[in-house]
Amino acid sequence: MNNFLKKVFNSDGGSNKSRIPFRLNFIFIIVGILFAVLVAQLAVLQIINGNKYKAEVNRSDNATKLGNVQRGMIYDSAGRVLVGNKSHQAIQYTKALNVTSSELYNIANNLSKYISLDDIALTAGQKAEYYLANPVNLKAVSSKLTFAKNATPDDQYQKELEYVKNDKDIKFNRREKNAAAIFQKMSGAYQLSTTYIKSTGVTSRELAEVGEHLSEMPGVQVGDSWTRDYPNGSSIQSIIGTVSSEKAGLPSDKINSLLAQGYSRNDSVGQSYLEAKYEPVLRGSKSQTQVKISSENSSMSNMIKKYGGQKGDNLQLTINSQFQKKLQELVANADRGTGYSTGAYAVVMNPNNGAVIGLAGVDRNPSTGKETPNALGTINSGIVMGSVVKGATVSGALMDKVITPNNSVLVDKPIFGKSSWFNHGGSNDVAVDASTALEISSNSYMMQLAMKEGGYKPGGPLTSMSPSVFGTLRGYFNQFGLGVKTGIDLPGETTGFKGPSGINNLGKALDMSFGNYDSYTMMQVAQYMSTIANGGYRIQPHIVQNIRGTNKDGKMGPVKYSVTPNVLNKIDIKPSELAVVKKGLYNVVHGTNQFRTGMQLNEIKPEISAKTGTAQSFYNGKETVNLTLASYAPSDNPQVVVAVAIPNLPVDSESNNIVLAKQIYQAYWKYVQSSEDFK
Repeated sequence: MNNFLKKVFNSDGGSNKSRIPFRLNFIFIIVGILFAVLVAQLAVLQIINGNKYKAEVNRSDNATKLGNVQRGMIYDSAGRVLVGNKSHQAIQYTKALNVTSSELYNIANNLSKYISLDDIALTAGQKAEYYLANPVNLKAVSSKLTFAKNATPDDQYQKELEYVKNDKDIKFNRREKNAAAIFQKMSGAYQLSTTYIKSTGVTSRELAEVGEHLSEMPGVQVGDSWTRDYPNGSSIQSIIGTVSSEKAGLPSDKINSLLAQGYSRNDSVGQSYLEAKYEPVLRGSKSQTQVKISSENSSMSNMIKKYGGQKGDNLQLTINSQFQKKLQELVANADRGTGYSTGAYAVVMNPNNGAVIGLAGVDRNPSTGKETPNALGTINSGIVMGSVVKGATVSGALMDKVITPNNSVLVDKPIFGKSSWFNHGGSNDVAVDASTALEISSNSYMMQLAMKEGGYKPGGPLTSMSPSVFGTLRGYFNQFGLGVKTGIDLPGETTGFKGPSGINNLGKALDMSFGNYDSYTMMQVAQYMSTIANGGYRIQPHIVQNIRGTNKDGKMGPVKYSVTPNVLNKIDIKPSELAVVKKGLYNVVHGTNQFRTGMQLNEIKPEISAKTGTAQSFYNGKETVNLTLASYAPSDNPQVVVAVAIPNLPVDSESNNIVLAKQIYQAYWKYVQSSEDFK
């Protein structure tokens, strides 16, 4: 028995000795696994999702409020302000987190006691939203309606809105309309975004009363707003462009992309031309204020400005504002009282770097005589320019080797019913070289060049000329900038009009050779003449010269970026060939031939080289003429190009273009450069 018990005991004891370590090990393994899981979870929380949860905590306790800053200014080439910012005292509202409609209703009604908004325009829906923001009104309307069992709160609200919109008995007096307009501005703001309730025209009394009661209106503040100001006049505004108002907010066609860039719905933004093209430069960066959010009522407290914001950078243009003002005045007077004239245009450019010194234009209604400033017409209005383009025709023929500097004589004579202005009946047939053809503006000479380039067989029909002549002529014209975009740093540039080509229009190829077919813009003509003046370089025109910062005193600061000349292409013309063209342009003004067309310009000092132009045109079936001119000065050291066009003048007009050019040169040497340096 004892042996049996001993055996059993030893057996159990051995069993316990083997089981206890196993259970402990099992427990240790479970604890280890749990600990590992805990460590892994902590790693996920802290390492992987730490920033996410930290941001959530920060959003609960802190938020950032953005504030508007002044837009960058625009200066002329001499540092005079073209576009500035006019400061206004304003009433603002910053929307708190989780603010309710009824709270907004109370704030709006309170604020409406102290300020009056101008030009209140409310839709029926906006009035209904304001009306239902009053809990008493909402309850009363709701009690009159029956809702479907499965109607959502949004469905119910929409039905309540429709009821109020259609209830003719609900009327709004002036005070309620004012409060409703304030309510709409507040409702449209994002949480923690600041919107203007009244951005201009705030009276001293309104400021005082609002300031006295700010504690009663959470989120309402007294601040500043800015609107664009034009201290040197608005004649150039069509080129500078416009900025959307706080009332209009972001343009609807760009709203999504602008919101993604950090704009608020009621922010001002460049809408057109320079204001739009250089929006990233001009907009500046908003101020940032850290706001503590109360966990009890979501109200804002303990505001700490983290970043004061930075005013937008400034643009300095190549345009001289004094000269620009005078140029616009001269252009506006160039076609007054001239029948069917539809306007006048001018471009003044530095031929050596493409800087546009001035560009002006007016559109004229021939029926009323009313004129509208339209400087943009210089880049988007195509005009048949006439003989102005003959320098490109001669250059093309020289490059095509159908004439050479030493062998370019042709007889001016009527061709296929078309003739030069001085030789209509063939009584003045005369042999002329290329330079003389430019001097006396021979149409016949240009047509013969086109016929040579088109492979015309002498004595044969015009159809023996290849239709490829259209492409040949246009190809050379394009090299100078005629018929292609100049690349100016303004949106909306057009290429002009290209007439039909092909064998059925071969006669039009002859017209094209002397500038009476395709149409070109004024900027293209200025670029073309600049290319001749500077020795064959087609340079991209530009009106922005520098991007500049702002000094501490608020004035134009240091240069951050400068626009450098951009050569688009080099004309493949030899110096000896270009000299032929330049000689002809000089002789237009200073030659001795009795038929030279620019002799009235020889009084201008320093000396200029030019090409005048007259093109046949029509207005409402009435025959008219386009008078044009392209020129550069001084002839031996070109510093400035002047190009003008006055379309649809009476057929007997002869000197409007020359008179305008003379006036422009006088203004240029007075306001921009001193002519004394070139005498």
